Amino acid sequence: MGMASPRNKKGSGSAIMAEINITPLTDIFLVLLIIFMVTSVAMVQSGANINLPQVEQTQSEPRQIVITVTPQKEIFVNNNPTTLATLEMALRPLVEAQKDIPVILEGDKDVILGEAVKILAIAQRAGATQIAIAAQPS
Repeated sequence: MGMASPRNKKGSGSAIMAEINITPLTDIFLVLLIIFMVTSVAMVQSGANINLPQVEQTQSEPRQIVITVTPQKEIFVNNNPTTLATLEMALRPLVEAQKDIPVILEGDKDVILGEAVKILAIAQRAGATQIAIAAQPS
């Protein structure tokens, strides 16, 4: 039971049979896929680092419009930096596009209550009808 070689065929001359081994290519693609999955999760969670206040019980809300305030009084709307003066202009199009989604204030526990009240008042002027304050369970 011998295997026929392409060289033994009549009239073929010196035909070469070549096969592509795709195993290393598949390994590379799987490694790249894993790298992209890990980095995409890290990119979604990036933004301002804050320590949320702790409470006994909390309720999960859809997080589509999030205002984040850092201890350095930096303000972010959905991870985009803004200032207190331009906050209403940044919020208005988001609130008008999604009226039923609550605006969530993520403030560091060291943020003064006066700052939080100002931000919530601006969110109301921008048209927000539902406002929530983010916290983490203790």
